[in-house]
Amino acid sequence: MPFIELPHGFQEGAQRNRIVMAIGVAVIVCLVAGFGVARLVQAGDEAVFVIESSSSSSSQDGQAPDEEATPPASVVVYVSGAVTTPGLVEIPEGSRVGDALTAAGGFDETADSSALNLARVVEDGEQIDVPTREERSAQESAATAGPGSGAPSGSSASSPASSKANGLVNINTATQAELESLPGVGPSTAQKIIDDRTANGPFKKKEDLKRVSGIGEKKYASLESNITV
Repeated sequence: MPFIELPHGFQEGAQRNRIVMAIGVAVIVCLVAGFGVARLVQAGDEAVFVIESSSSSSSQDGQAPDEEATPPASVVVYVSGAVTTPGLVEIPEGSRVGDALTAAGGFDETADSSALNLARVVEDGEQIDVPTREERSAQESAATAGPGSGAPSGSSASSPASSKANGLVNINTATQAELESLPGVGPSTAQKIIDDRTANGPFKKKEDLKRVSGIGEKKYASLESNITV
């Protein structure tokens, strides 16, 4: 077949077409590559976010065990007398006499369990003495006899009966109700007076009433003319 020479303009047009196609292919490749890179970067950011979020959550969760809990306040009292294990006991603040006795092992077989108000809230540094039944009986006998127990019949010495007859309340023998009849003395203060004389023995003089918690100079002044020992 004889060689047919193409016109010069036709050759230039074919060459331009090839160049355009090459450029188009290159652009498509670049777009595909760019889209792929963008997806990889986005996926990497999401992974980093997930890792950081997980680390942050773990860090927050781990903070709780490191926080030091504030220990509850406590008081120390001395439990003596007819209990299983007398001595110092440490109990939470706001505990009651019954809690202190439990910490000391409870009453022993000789204890007079009715001698103390088990519901009273204890104070730091106080002593709780549990009398035996014999000691309680002896204390009550001594208190009832009073200082004039040795005087003959008809003696003018004061006794609990004559004190009451004179309108005075004997703080060593008075019952809860009799103590509550005093001005400014309610159930709580009356019980404190009974607990104090049980734990520490009879009041030797009227002024000893001020050793009871809650009875200061002012309150004692209002009671002085109404009490006796």
